[in-house]
Amino acid sequence: MQPLLLRAGPLAIVAAITASSGWATDWPTFRGAGRTGVAPDTDLLESWPADGPPLVWHSAGAGRGYASPAIAGDRIFTLGDGLSTADDADEYLSCFDRATGRQLWKTKTGAAWTDGQPTWQSSRSTPTVDGDRVYVLSPFGLLLACSVADGRELFRVDLKGDLGGTKGDSWGYSESVTIDGNTLICTPGGEKATLAALDKRTGKVRWTCSVPGDRGAGHASVVIATVGGRTIYVQTTAGGAFGVDAASGKLLWTYPIDKTTAVIPTPIVRDDLVFFAAGYKRGGALLKQVPAADGGVTVEEIYPLNTDLANKHGGIVLVGDHLYGDSDDKGIPFCAELTTGKLAWKQRGSGKNSASIIAADGHLYIRYSDGTLSLVKADPAAYSEVSSFQVPGSGDRPSWAHAVIVDGRLYLREGDALLCYDVRAK
Repeated sequence: MQPLLLRAGPLAIVAAITASSGWATDWPTFRGAGRTGVAPDTDLLESWPADGPPLVWHSAGAGRGYASPAIAGDRIFTLGDGLSTADDADEYLSCFDRATGRQLWKTKTGAAWTDGQPTWQSSRSTPTVDGDRVYVLSPFGLLLACSVADGRELFRVDLKGDLGGTKGDSWGYSESVTIDGNTLICTPGGEKATLAALDKRTGKVRWTCSVPGDRGAGHASVVIATVGGRTIYVQTTAGGAFGVDAASGKLLWTYPIDKTTAVIPTPIVRDDLVFFAAGYKRGGALLKQVPAADGGVTVEEIYPLNTDLANKHGGIVLVGDHLYGDSDDKGIPFCAELTTGKLAWKQRGSGKNSASIIAADGHLYIRYSDGTLSLVKADPAAYSEVSSFQVPGSGDRPSWAHAVIVDGRLYLREGDALLCYDVRAK
């Protein structure tokens, strides 16, 4: 069973905050606490009206960007620039009330990311909430720790200037940092400090791990695995996949890939298996982590990169024994068997262009970049779309922010807006 990414002490604090606020569960970082993109919710709506499920609230002030919401206790956090609630075009970490969507505070992180064409610009790192702190990474590689209560900045670390990090592409940093006990894990990228462990309270470096020949940070976030009683941090960069010993920072294994435009999806860990994918026709591969005689861990290739499983940036989810994701960025969802990579189906849905996917209660929530959100059965037997609707305000820029489902509610980021829908069965 995959361990939680936010462990023991911090979880106890978060649980206490959650209990006092009346919320049952949280989604405190990108793809949820276990980084699976699969919500634990049950008893959700089996279909929607033509204009979508009931809208609970609609809020403004998130700004321009593609970061997803991070939700803990009675608060929601995201990152964006050019907020409608600010008098400048800079980037801000923003906090909203979970019940009403009202903006509670905003903290300036720095200048907006304006490199490249307009649709590539803006913030894209989903914050990570841990107890009384929220952490976020700007596209420039600035890691900030702020107070959950009021947004006060507690420390910042420059992944480039302080740790010598480099990006493997020109689109800025996107990672959501990982909290493991008292340690914060991040990916500066490059050969000097490919992966780094920091003290989560002070930002001081505990160890760095160098992956020889690493081309620079990608866009994935670290996933925690346990093999032979050892905790392993699994990550991908522009150079491929690798595993690092959590205690020492020792590099355990690598799985290099040929250079490609960008490596974006977060890996999937199930027990000793690691599935990772890259887009631009690169593919998806399955590895098995194996304890070695010398006390280390190696990997065996179950199957190499399979181009049928390529995924650019919408992410892939594992439901049961099957993978579900978009075919590169074509807006054509696929279903494949995890252990073989064999396609069960591949079919175009009601939306267009790239699609991000999360899952809950036997269904896929597929969000296309044209603003269409579809409800599809998570069934390897056949593609079955039961409902879809156009998200209000979509169409001006790509709808790339991943959806969130937690505590019977569906949360969407659409540019400057946050929307909350009630998806509980009545």
